[in-house]
Amino acid sequence: MEAFSYAVSDYLQLPDLPGVYKYYNVEQDLIYVGKAKSLKKRVASYFSKAQGINHKTKRMVREIQRIEITIVNTEFDALLLENNLIKKSQPKYNILLKDDKTYPYLLITKENYPRIFPTRKLIPHRGTYFGPFASVKAMNNVLELIRSLFTIRTCKLDLSPYKIGEQKYKVCLEYHIGNCLGPCEGLQKESEYMEDLEHAKHILKGNMGLAKGFFRKRMQEAAENLAFEKAQYFKEKLDSLERYQAKSLVVNPSIADCDVFTLETDEKLAYVNYLKVKNGSIIITKTVELRKKLDESDTDLLLTAIVRLRDQFNSDSPEILTNITLEETYDGLNIHTPKIGDKKKLVDLSLKNTKFYKKEKLLTSGEVVDKKNRVLKQLQADLSLKELPDHIECFDNSNIQGTNPVASMVYFKNGKPSTKDYRHYHIKTVEGPNDFASMTEVVGRRYKRVLEEGLPLPKLIVIDGGKGQLSSSVEALKELGLYGKIPIIGIAKRLEEIYFPEDQYPLHIDKKSESLRLLQRVRDEAHRFAITFHRDVRSKKAFNTSLTDIPGIGKTIAEKLLKKFKSLKQLETVSLEELEEVIGKSKASLVYEAMQVKKAGY
Repeated sequence: MEAFSYAVSDYLQLPDLPGVYKYYNVEQDLIYVGKAKSLKKRVASYFSKAQGINHKTKRMVREIQRIEITIVNTEFDALLLENNLIKKSQPKYNILLKDDKTYPYLLITKENYPRIFPTRKLIPHRGTYFGPFASVKAMNNVLELIRSLFTIRTCKLDLSPYKIGEQKYKVCLEYHIGNCLGPCEGLQKESEYMEDLEHAKHILKGNMGLAKGFFRKRMQEAAENLAFEKAQYFKEKLDSLERYQAKSLVVNPSIADCDVFTLETDEKLAYVNYLKVKNGSIIITKTVELRKKLDESDTDLLLTAIVRLRDQFNSDSPEILTNITLEETYDGLNIHTPKIGDKKKLVDLSLKNTKFYKKEKLLTSGEVVDKKNRVLKQLQADLSLKELPDHIECFDNSNIQGTNPVASMVYFKNGKPSTKDYRHYHIKTVEGPNDFASMTEVVGRRYKRVLEEGLPLPKLIVIDGGKGQLSSSVEALKELGLYGKIPIIGIAKRLEEIYFPEDQYPLHIDKKSESLRLLQRVRDEAHRFAITFHRDVRSKKAFNTSLTDIPGIGKTIAEKLLKKFKSLKQLETVSLEELEEVIGKSKASLVYEAMQVKKAGY
């Protein structure tokens, strides 16, 4: 296509034809590409209007030094050409699709006994590419399915007829485990191999019906010939296809092939969700952002997304469904907005994804109420609390058969751990493995001190355990006169049940709820903190006991060595000189000799 150049002052001489116009600045940099049904009218609108043009557009117009146009046959052709030029040059005033990923493809090579493997590089002469796939996981799922159904080789051997005839190769492990039929030794005809490959191509195109019909026919033939093991083999292949297809959202068999696009906008960005439907199933879903540059209309934004995403994912679906009604029609694009029925439900599903994506983006950018407050408000609603639980304290016990009993308290502020406020407790008044009595002691000690020191009370107390631990904690609060003043709950780990005092029926919060995840995080942090402290106590006690068993070594010396060398294992590797620096010559020689004996295994 030939491009024609004009000076800015000659814009009225442009033809009244469809095409693409390009604006260049004084440095001859391309700053904007646009499409038009009438080049003359569209370009003139930038220079002739005094009112109704936003400041961004006015700034761009001031930069224009030269106009270049390309005439095409239809407005749809202009749309496609505009997309190609923007994708190539990315002018600074054009809508930009915020998506810099290099998507994965599956390549079927152009060689004897073609291979199928993933790649991110597009080199056309190497073979046929299928994709792109929206994620590596989606691509691997398809590749795994194909390799489970067909015996496609994975080796890189040159399987030309000459080399196979010359018996250059030997079958590998893949042949012996049934993943390959040995074409390298001429054990599989190329025509049979290519038949499998054709069915693999249909699956990659989303046409499951042909592959399912192939295996169903083979299964029936084997059953009629009383080859029941072979029939079972083909049945398992058919079942694999059915299971894979079930992973895709089945919309409606009557909705054959279509693309769905829905748009949501704010002042700076547009958010577009794309669903690709093939044979009644959603096989691709993708949400992207478009950054506004010149206060573009919803129609312009939607058309940009449609053309670019269909180009990116190689879609030629005959029908496009959207939530935005377009005033004009475009030859080559069958776009409409369904009002009722299954197609409307499909658009609603896409719009739901668009709204969710927009909401998450706004949350992470801080443009709306941040996520932690949303979660805390949800927790407040779920537990029917009077105040926002922005100060949570959680308790847990830890012991092994009653030895070295300890407990922990963790402190969450505004939904996040405040580690400087964490507390450890040695159990002092309880003997033996008694979690209930231990919980009473720890909760009592914590809030007695809070009252004495005038510290703020928590908005929620969480107890790691069920009814028993909760009841014990309530007793401690009653003794301090705090029961009823602080909300308290227990969370049982087995079924994630929430218990309230004096209520025999637990509360079950939705397992996917963010508020339950916050409670689980608080509980798990208390458990981790208690377990870590318990291990430290046990290690310290074992260290001290081993050292105080050495004649002449007491608790004070053992504590010095523990502080310096941390463990008995490390102490065994320490030299006499290093010990002397810590505890002096006489004590060092006693410890050193004992460690050498221990190290030797006597």
